[in-house]
Amino acid sequence: MSSTALPTAEEAAELVPPPGGVTWRVASDGRLMGGSGYALLLQVSHPVVGTGVSEHSNFRADPWGRLLRTLDFTTSMVYGGPQLALETGKRVREMHKRVKGVMPNGERYHSLEPEPYAWVHATLADAIVRANARFVRPIPAHELETFWSEWKRLGRFLGVRERDLPDRWGEFGDYFDSMIRDRLEHTESVDDVLESLGKPPPPKIRGMSDPLWRAVRLPAAHGGRLGTVGLMPPHLRRKLGLRWTRAQQLELRAVGAASRRAGPLLPRSVRTFGPSYLRWRRQAIARGEVASGVGSKFGPRAARTA
Repeated sequence: MSSTALPTAEEAAELVPPPGGVTWRVASDGRLMGGSGYALLLQVSHPVVGTGVSEHSNFRADPWGRLLRTLDFTTSMVYGGPQLALETGKRVREMHKRVKGVMPNGERYHSLEPEPYAWVHATLADAIVRANARFVRPIPAHELETFWSEWKRLGRFLGVRERDLPDRWGEFGDYFDSMIRDRLEHTESVDDVLESLGKPPPPKIRGMSDPLWRAVRLPAAHGGRLGTVGLMPPHLRRKLGLRWTRAQQLELRAVGAASRRAGPLLPRSVRTFGPSYLRWRRQAIARGEVASGVGSKFGPRAARTA
């Protein structure tokens, strides 16, 4: 089998994370949503990914749909079992075959180029680790290697080549720093993401009236930017020209501490958000429906099925 071949049905059962194992646990908490903007900003800071999003995505018009599509993908891969992981991986790779064009510098690009394609997979792992540490609880050091090993195996479903990612989590920091130093830049999509975080359109939730959204938009936008920029290492903030003050750092610490303390008080549907979300979306995902906006039944249904 070539290094980019997708796994067979027989291999798939060995590649999905074991139920109740490390990845199942550390990827499930709803508080990890605090790192979703950070993951996206990491991705679009790569020039190939950023150009692809600018030219082939409706992110600016529908950022909530982009978020749900990411949740569809991650929950299907982690919690959906071998068959759904196979179907999802094939669908994602097939979709990316069409994402190609010319970058602003005149170079041709294709989203299946090994480096940017693997980078997107790596950013999700990094965001899970950082958001856990800030908003949930730090992942124990002895579990990080297991998580990374399981996450790399999930990459096989997408055709991510093993040689394009570090072998061990202990090597991830060097890989991550080299990508920041040598490849990431302030793309047009970086500005689009930051603008959407600052002025998000209302999600399509039943009962979300215009007056209610005007009341919650500013706090939501402030919290989204706080998590997005605050989770970044300082050298990436400097490279992207993002302002970050001591007052913001103190605020993020306070928000993180409050989030961690709230854990025991949260409903099970929040602490097991990943499986709950997939139970809500699974039939639609199986039909190949593309998430757009926020479904009106998610909140109550997730609580009932958790």
